[in-house]
Amino acid sequence: MSLFQYFWFGFLDSLIAHLVLVFYLLAVLDERFIWKQLKKLPVLLLSPFIAAAIPVGLLLITPELRMFRYYIGSFAIYIMCSLWVMWVWRLDFWRAFSSVCMTAILQVATSAFCQIVYLTFLGDFEAGFVFYVSGLFLSIAGAALLRKFRFGVWFRLLLEEQASWRQTVAFIFAMDIIMEMFFALQNGIRQSYLVVYYFLVIALVIIQVALVVYLAGRLADKRTLQAQQDIIVQQQLYEQNLEDIRREVRCFRHDYKNLLMGLTLQAKESRLDELCTALSELYTDFDRTLGEKILLSTQIGNLRIIQVRSLLLSKLAAWRKSNVECRLEVLYPVERVDMKVWDFVRCLGILLDNATEAALETERPWVEILLSAWRGQVFLRVSNPYRTVFDPEKMWQEGWSTKGVGRGLGLSSYQNILENYSNAIFSTAWKEGVFVQELIVEENV
Repeated sequence: MSLFQYFWFGFLDSLIAHLVLVFYLLAVLDERFIWKQLKKLPVLLLSPFIAAAIPVGLLLITPELRMFRYYIGSFAIYIMCSLWVMWVWRLDFWRAFSSVCMTAILQVATSAFCQIVYLTFLGDFEAGFVFYVSGLFLSIAGAALLRKFRFGVWFRLLLEEQASWRQTVAFIFAMDIIMEMFFALQNGIRQSYLVVYYFLVIALVIIQVALVVYLAGRLADKRTLQAQQDIIVQQQLYEQNLEDIRREVRCFRHDYKNLLMGLTLQAKESRLDELCTALSELYTDFDRTLGEKILLSTQIGNLRIIQVRSLLLSKLAAWRKSNVECRLEVLYPVERVDMKVWDFVRCLGILLDNATEAALETERPWVEILLSAWRGQVFLRVSNPYRTVFDPEKMWQEGWSTKGVGRGLGLSSYQNILENYSNAIFSTAWKEGVFVQELIVEENV
């Protein structure tokens, strides 16, 4: 076989494998707007071209090391596909790499099924054509089956877990290595046992897929438990506020006769200026000690999304310990947002963390949160004081931070999340020491 034929067959085989990978990626990453990703597909054609060229170059250098060429070519494919997934889905490298590893596991199952079909029914036909055609059709059917059983929802849930994402990456990569090594053993299996062997390969892939779903289910149960615990914390906060309100009312009732007597005496003596000052101080003290507690309880009660309410409750507790003043206003009940809830929670968390960090650098730290829902639209505004001078052109770059290079990932991640939602509009403004972030999520029609 000439070098050109070697390159051509390698390119064709890699091209089909990349198409299979794309079909599975759409299911694994639970993609809703498929056309947006398919428009960027031509760029991925560089990967099979390079993947076919690398073995040709290595063949001239090390013609006897076949497995070495295979591993180097596979490594290059993983890297190039991961970079493409990063660009298309706006993921970081390791999550993109995990997605590619998961699709590689599914590709092994597809290849094994094609081998079964060929050995059982089509032994007299040319293997290449059968593998290409059956591989494409099986990958489309497999991707459709995964979407029907919502595998992508579970996988994204596992992939987006912030606390254990490193373990998730290592786990999926280890599964892929085990699968590739197990599939490579086919060269040592006798012909009469190959069909049984390929069935075992498919069974192993099914077990791995089920394991991913199981781990994601455990994570979902953990989040549900956390939400229930947050509801208990919220109830305790309500009870604490009610107890504070009851105590303030009792104190006010105890003192109000004396207060009225003093105010009456000032009125009789026509000391109107002192009377106005006393009434103003009384109102201010009442609003600070009693009115703020009533208002805060009412605002939190308007948050009907458990995950958002949970995040704000945890932030309120942290701000109370750090002496950060919180101004929370929820104009109308917020019951739903037209994007993935956990994506919205991540965006809100990033804005609140950045606001807290900047506010703590000022003499009087405060964070103001405004949430409003009206006719399917959700409006969010987070304001805070700031002191550090920054360059707005570098603010959205990954790794930028006012505390030094490599410290900031928040705003770039925030931007990457929202780029997946055409109905999300975000803006930033700063003036006279106040930094404001706004986010509008329109209702998808």
